[in-house]
Amino acid sequence: MKTVHGSCHCGAIRYEADLDLAAGTIKCNCSICTKMRFWAVQVPSSAFRLLAGGEALSEYRFHLKRDGHCFCRRCGINVFSTGHSARLGDFHAITVASLDDVPVEELIAAPVRYFDGRNDEWEIPPAEIRHL
Repeated sequence: MKTVHGSCHCGAIRYEADLDLAAGTIKCNCSICTKMRFWAVQVPSSAFRLLAGGEALSEYRFHLKRDGHCFCRRCGINVFSTGHSARLGDFHAITVASLDDVPVEELIAAPVRYFDGRNDEWEIPPAEIRHL
């Protein structure tokens, strides 16, 4: 577990989080995650701290309106999503692409778990993942 930092492209939104990439990352095939090519690391919300940019954040919710997809209203970059799961409780799913101080080698080594969000199936990966 280590503290990492991240931001949107324009730097308006900055955060830090305590996480362990070696514990795994996630990709999902639901409609929004597919369009964003969402690759994230989930942490309990208590391990996430917004340092700056609350006023620049916008949130998008769709379908069941269960998860909030947060992005910078200035540069448009998705920095994290929020939600609740039986496994984690309240969580932040931080986009791996928004991490600023994680070496590429750690990103490459991070295991990926796939979700079949398109079919609301969270324990069995989708049959096809190459496009994610």
